[in-house]
Amino acid sequence: MELGTERLKRARYAVAAVFCVHGAVTGSFATRIPWIQDHASVGAGQLGLALAFPAIGASLAMPLAGAVSHRFGARNALRGLLTLWTLALILPSLAPNIWTLCAALFVYGATAGMSDVAMNALGVDVENRLNRSIMSGLHGMWSVGALIGSAAGTLAAHLGSDARLHHLLAALVLTALGLAACQGVLDLRSAPEAEAPPRFALPPKSALVIGAVGFCAVFAEGASLDWSAVYLRDVLNTDPGLAAASTTAFAATMAAARLTGDRVVDRFGPVPTVRVGGVAATLGGALVVVAPNVPLALTGFALIGLGIAVVVPLAFAAAGRSGPNPSQAIAGVATITYTSGLIAPSAIGAVADVTSLVVSFGLVTVLAFGLVVGAHVLRGAGREGAAAAAEAAPTGK
Repeated sequence: MELGTERLKRARYAVAAVFCVHGAVTGSFATRIPWIQDHASVGAGQLGLALAFPAIGASLAMPLAGAVSHRFGARNALRGLLTLWTLALILPSLAPNIWTLCAALFVYGATAGMSDVAMNALGVDVENRLNRSIMSGLHGMWSVGALIGSAAGTLAAHLGSDARLHHLLAALVLTALGLAACQGVLDLRSAPEAEAPPRFALPPKSALVIGAVGFCAVFAEGASLDWSAVYLRDVLNTDPGLAAASTTAFAATMAAARLTGDRVVDRFGPVPTVRVGGVAATLGGALVVVAPNVPLALTGFALIGLGIAVVVPLAFAAAGRSGPNPSQAIAGVATITYTSGLIAPSAIGAVADVTSLVVSFGLVTVLAFGLVVGAHVLRGAGREGAAAAAEAAPTGK
């Protein structure tokens, strides 16, 4: 069914707002982890264990998203899943001990993963219909939401507010904003004769190949976000304030690159964009490894953020066009990238324990070069892929 340009523009803005709300939940949670740790009376080791449960919950629940969308339609599915996600923000701050915290974070991750799959599937469909890249910008809006949520959380923490009250108010506001945004997304529905996808299915082989490229990017992202400040402090002996600024600079670089990435992808195509980005990330990793001072190391981290910024959005776009069931393929790629984000921080730490942080970021550099080698698998993510997929787009209104 053909849709008017204005309707597609409204749908694009609506999906962008959904991405922003989704990111704001993550930012709101991350800034209050110290409060949650104190409230649950858990040590650093127990907290590390608990923080693995969001990825576990997401990995197990994401394959269910396709069946939910098929059963209820894309708009209703997103509305319900996003509401569960925004309300799940309340749970971790209520946990009084390690066991309830793990359970709360499992639910938090499961709802995050399912809503993530649903919104990315809708984003890919709108991109197909517009016949131009928008996925990088959508993920840029997620980063903007995360920055907004973290800024509000930082203020709340500075004022000494109770995280239970903070997260209750944030959840109510974000739920209202999410429901309003969902009104504007496309109401995609499967054809009546279409077979319902299995409730739980392994990802197709195409998603595994695409996911491998996403794995490299997310590993570099997780390593840089979690370890850049430690690297500057321990390897280059900088002061804690300047070291902490490296994390903010890295996140801001990624957000800016994603917000402008669609124009680059439309002009040069996904494969050259990712290949050049991979070169930049590889050079950035190498610069971090050999940097004798803080400015050069900061430049290296910035290059890593710049180089990997558009990879995950393009991986989702390519997955959504790689087979007859976009949600299943997207869920497969999302599962791989979530897993990468889970293991990256601990892998960097494990390698550093045996060798050094310098060697750890040598591993990041090698994986960044994997983007150069594997860029070709994202060929279907650009304008050409969108044009081909638009002809087979499901009905919507």
